[in-house]
Amino acid sequence: MKRMLSGIKPTGQLHLGNYIGALSHFVEYQDEYDVYAFIANLHCITVPQDPEELQRNLRDCVALYLACGLDPERSTIFLQTDVRAHAQLGYIMCCHTYLGELNRMTQFKDKMAKGEKNLSGGLYTYPSLMAADILLYDADYVPVGEDQKQHVELTRDLAERMNNRYGKLFTVPEPLVPKVGARIMSLSDPTKKMSKSDNSDKGCIYLLDDLKKARKKVMSAVTDNEARVHFDPELQPGISNLMQILSSLSSNRPMGDIEAEFEGRGYGDFKRAVADKVCERLDMIQTRYREIVEGDMIRKALTSGAEKASKIADAKLDEVQKAVGMEIKY
Repeated sequence: MKRMLSGIKPTGQLHLGNYIGALSHFVEYQDEYDVYAFIANLHCITVPQDPEELQRNLRDCVALYLACGLDPERSTIFLQTDVRAHAQLGYIMCCHTYLGELNRMTQFKDKMAKGEKNLSGGLYTYPSLMAADILLYDADYVPVGEDQKQHVELTRDLAERMNNRYGKLFTVPEPLVPKVGARIMSLSDPTKKMSKSDNSDKGCIYLLDDLKKARKKVMSAVTDNEARVHFDPELQPGISNLMQILSSLSSNRPMGDIEAEFEGRGYGDFKRAVADKVCERLDMIQTRYREIVEGDMIRKALTSGAEKASKIADAKLDEVQKAVGMEIKY
């Protein structure tokens, strides 16, 4: 079975964009791949975090992984820091990454362009750590949004560079981009990706939002004056975003079917249908979330996941260090 790996960086609450773009696909992938899903807590601290808030977000992230349908019996779920090989291979990969490659990485470039001060070395070098995250497990596929493919391309370049230099060490991974729902946009500004860093809380639906609040956000979503439900991300970005949400929460229902259902009907009817589907899914997730946080499932899932992941990661790290010449042979 091919292996798929990905992680989420829980620097805030998980939201509907995370669910549609990543978590829901992780659940589907359990039937197709050997899934490794980790919580990227090393990546969290590239920018300052409140310790108590970070710990709460980490716990919620694991609980929501499980509540959304990831099964510890079928997937390997773990904290990045519970597998020490991530940081060690991350440094080795950093030593094989060129400055020009890091200078081109979007997140650091964007922050520099905005004139942000006191940027950390970790923020600059985190793409090398991300490559290590993936290559430790010889992952065949990495599910990403369109805006994240750059990281997988760097990982591929580093894998090929080290394979050419030291012999076959790593599997060269492929990006796996879902056809529907890969990029859910803000409800208040559909030209921007839905994000927990939105200036306005109105544009982002969190998985733990009160259902009335979530419904209000959908009903207040920015649309247009076209007065028709039609999928056109360029001319009707707000409506198209709501259509993507409805499609993704309805087993990837074809856009043509949605257009036909709402032909001649107002945006109010359409938004209510989207809100109903969103609240139905949130209610299901939140019910399961409450059961998980009240039990012992988080500890059990992370303990077993770290044990399984560590065996693979430690063996790969040892192989790499021997190939590079870092270990003394007795």
